[in-house]
Amino acid sequence: MTAYRDEWRRSLDEPEAFWLEAASAVDWTCAPARALTTREDAWTWFPDGALNMSVNCLDRHVDAGRGGAIALRYHSAMTGTSKDYTYAELRDRVAGFAGALRGLGVTRRDRVLLYLPMTPEAVIAMLACARLGAIHSVVFGGFAATELAVRIADARPSVIVTASGGLEPGRIVEYLPIVQKALEATPGIVSTVVVRDRAAVPGSADEMTGSVDGVAWRDWDRLVAAAEPADPVPVVASDPLYVLYTSGTTGSPKGVVRDTGGYAVALSWAMRNIYDIGPGDTMFTASDVGWVVGHSFIVYGPLLAGATTVLFEGKPVGTPDAGEFWRIVRDYRVKAMFTAPTALRAIRRVDPELDELPDGALDSLRTLFLAGERLDPETWHWANDGLRVPIVDHWWQTETGWPICAIPVGIEALAPKAGSTAVPMPGYDVRIVDGKGRDLTGTGADGSTPEGNIVLRTPLPPGALTGVWGSPERFRDSYLTAFPGHYATGDAGHIDEDGYVFVMGRTDDVINVAGHRLSTGSLEEVLTMHHAVAECAVIGVHDDLKGQRAAGFVTLKAHVEISHDDLERELVALVREHVGPVAAFRDVTVLDRLPKTRSGKILRKTMRQIVDGEPYKIPATIEDPAVLDGLADAVRGAAPAPHSAR
Repeated sequence: MTAYRDEWRRSLDEPEAFWLEAASAVDWTCAPARALTTREDAWTWFPDGALNMSVNCLDRHVDAGRGGAIALRYHSAMTGTSKDYTYAELRDRVAGFAGALRGLGVTRRDRVLLYLPMTPEAVIAMLACARLGAIHSVVFGGFAATELAVRIADARPSVIVTASGGLEPGRIVEYLPIVQKALEATPGIVSTVVVRDRAAVPGSADEMTGSVDGVAWRDWDRLVAAAEPADPVPVVASDPLYVLYTSGTTGSPKGVVRDTGGYAVALSWAMRNIYDIGPGDTMFTASDVGWVVGHSFIVYGPLLAGATTVLFEGKPVGTPDAGEFWRIVRDYRVKAMFTAPTALRAIRRVDPELDELPDGALDSLRTLFLAGERLDPETWHWANDGLRVPIVDHWWQTETGWPICAIPVGIEALAPKAGSTAVPMPGYDVRIVDGKGRDLTGTGADGSTPEGNIVLRTPLPPGALTGVWGSPERFRDSYLTAFPGHYATGDAGHIDEDGYVFVMGRTDDVINVAGHRLSTGSLEEVLTMHHAVAECAVIGVHDDLKGQRAAGFVTLKAHVEISHDDLERELVALVREHVGPVAAFRDVTVLDRLPKTRSGKILRKTMRQIVDGEPYKIPATIEDPAVLDGLADAVRGAAPAPHSAR
């Protein structure tokens, strides 16, 4: 690991030199002479630099003679349509819509809220805001009106950009009534709503005129036709590029603030060195622009690199089948693909033998990257053995903006380890501490690698959050006060003797059974060893005698037949064999689907509340609320009484 270790070590020992060198990959209107300034628990990257993100993503590639190269490939499995945009075409569309926003009075540091489906207009609107130096805040299309209103009240945008609606398998989601209801709950903030009509979804700006007092509803196409294209506006590196609200299930959402300069430098480094993507390469990130993955690796990262990015509207299965991802890789000659483990598990469940994988479909694919939810070893082995493509499980968060840990395939093709998110990336000093902040990093005297809270020494590297919108106190309280001098990731795990990081789950997913601390991630690893299990979640539920006990919830692979009694007996035996009787594991419930967020995270806390009979709030980010009803029915009909002490 010499090449990787040299890079990582230099980033920690010589951050000024390392990141100024990395900054040379970015076009600056005023090049920075300094990389970093720090003050108490705050820091600023490239404080004397100035740039424009839209120029770095588009104009500079056109000016370099690559205007005819394809920048964006839109592929909609929902409508059966596709469209390519060259760098020159995308730049012109972005400049045109930026001119339209400027005509509405949008200037530098103004907020623009984007509530759009996975269509090219989402990318165009994001880059148009960046062209003006305005701050965009993307809200996942289809979020409920109450959640949209919360974000309007916090970000206080002057303009909302939306569409007539989005498409989900088997249904249409009309956006305009949702926007109208959110505006009624937040009077006096938004002055204009720009609407992009979709032929597949009813609704238009004309129909909405006058529906909310003081709000003008404008048609996207007519607005752009009447506008002059806008030139780019340089901003200082520390200016916010966007505010992205975390998808937390409790409390008000936190608006993560991302700066412009540090983000551009970090993504430029990541594209070359982690993903091995450059001009002429194609990257397919199967996510949504409403999430940080979509911001970093559908929109900004690939375009900074001068590559081609694929914008996909659809699902991993059912639009039309479990082979859609692989056909996209084949048809667009994708070099690097990025998706969530939950997508692979969905494919594995309905197509465990990969019968839908066309011959030669993955000939162009060099690496499959996974993040967003813990990748259990069984799914890792299934993908690795079946796809025969290097699998990189990497770990990062909305707050960090780019990977904390990965295999930097552009530097060195390190050997992966099933269950590990590999090694820290430059600027990330990853440590393991106990509840009192004592450093446990390293191998114990008995050869063990202690498990504890995963923290990152501050300052965080470029590209990570610079604050919480409107609340410096919330930034400190949420991330910096629990372990002074460190950023608390909220994840638990360990680091092995080779420096590989194993993220076992959220810290609140560690359960205490009769005084023994058990990682739910470790238990889930064991359950997925069973041949019939497609996905699983383990939660700690209340037990009058032991305090907590582990309860397993599983979904089964397609066409697998096994009785509940046999399944439960075999899973209990597996846990006893691999974890030991200390786990006291006895409860197994079979579900049709696990409750998840739209980004694929399993809602373990909500599951625990349902099983324990506690009041719970349906998270705004949930993929399908009906799944919670199925869980409640299954618990009442199949699981032991929640408070029994067996």
